[in-house]
Amino acid sequence: MAGTVDVVEFTLGSERYALDISLVREIVEMMQITPIPRAPPHITGVINLRGEITNIMNLYTLLGLSAEARERARKIIVFMPEAAGGNNVGILVDNVTSVTPVSEEQVEKVDGGIAGDKSQYIKGIIKVGDETSPAGQKGLVLWLDLRKVLADVTNT
Repeated sequence: MAGTVDVVEFTLGSERYALDISLVREIVEMMQITPIPRAPPHITGVINLRGEITNIMNLYTLLGLSAEARERARKIIVFMPEAAGGNNVGILVDNVTSVTPVSEEQVEKVDGGIAGDKSQYIKGIIKVGDETSPAGQKGLVLWLDLRKVLADVTNT
């Protein structure tokens, strides 16, 4: 990664995550999701997004997170079809907080041995915030490698 890259920052529970903006087609408000009988646990269901059937994935399940506290202001991040092997795919997130430029100096690589088997989906940890940041905006953001997640999910 040279220079800076824009990421979409979002929340799952109380944790902050990010993904490459280049993968995102759009961010939509929560809408009715139709469950699919006998679908894998990581598939929440499908939505009709302007006449296109779009699969909605559950990141809580994919990342092995506890789903106990979800915010009401949920959003759906819909990906470019090329990012998901030509499929229409979105993920359910609790909230989208910002689009942020990230520099190489802000990213710390993750050691797979420490983070466990789900660390294959983590590109790095983004260190955010400084003395000019508003309170509550400092900390760490997990940068997800959604290309790997989508490749694993669409190949199964």
